[in-house]
Amino acid sequence: MYQERYLGWLRSLSTRSFGRKAFGADPASYHSARPPYPDWVFATLVERCGLADGKSVFEIGPGTGTATRPLLDLGARPLIAVEPDPGLAAYLRKNNPDEALKVMVSTFEDAAFGEAGFDLGVCATALHWLEEGFALAKVAGVLRPGGWWTMVWNVFGDDSRPDPFHERTKMLLAARRSPSAGTCGIPFALDSTARVEALRRTGAFDLIEHRSSAWLLELDPEQTVALYATYSDVTVRQDREAVLTKLERIVRDEFHGRVTRNMTTILYTARRC
Repeated sequence: MYQERYLGWLRSLSTRSFGRKAFGADPASYHSARPPYPDWVFATLVERCGLADGKSVFEIGPGTGTATRPLLDLGARPLIAVEPDPGLAAYLRKNNPDEALKVMVSTFEDAAFGEAGFDLGVCATALHWLEEGFALAKVAGVLRPGGWWTMVWNVFGDDSRPDPFHERTKMLLAARRSPSAGTCGIPFALDSTARVEALRRTGAFDLIEHRSSAWLLELDPEQTVALYATYSDVTVRQDREAVLTKLERIVRDEFHGRVTRNMTTILYTARRC
């Protein structure tokens, strides 16, 4: 039993390490292929979490800046973005030439904030790449009392709604599972019971809430290939190009050049006690 747990822990570390370098080979393509977060997410950060001009914010795993740009536009100053991939960090700096943005090339685990006392912390579609308990404890340590912690995900797929394209391609795409897949058939982001319990276990947060919305993402063949090329479980495959070529053919020949993917956006908010 101990050996199984140890091997599982090693596999988990390997997966997280892969996630820190899986998306930086072509940042521009990644950025253009990934959908933005709905407007209500940022409205909630303003109305509930107090995001406003001059509020100090840190962001974990900003990637290409899908959430970073809206945070800056809403007044985050300073915004400390902690990004472990040098390629993504360089892209983030280049495309957000704002003096308020400071990019720290580091894993969150190794990032040194000093006596920070931030007003707000944000993690957008990235927490599943971290060891959750350690990450949340560190988050609590860098937020000021009364500051807010937020986690948001855009989740691709929803088993509660018909998804013909997913059913058609799930065998083709069967490969290494990302931590985003979660356990017991529930995606990590949508397992609200587990995520809320993890926040409560820290003993550092109150006013814990989550909100979600379901929406549709329509894709043509080129957009489908561009999006799936950013998936971590596709980038790792040796037959990646053949898989992407087959996906494009399926969209064109079997779905008349357009597919609809079910999307769910979920946002968690919690106040530092």
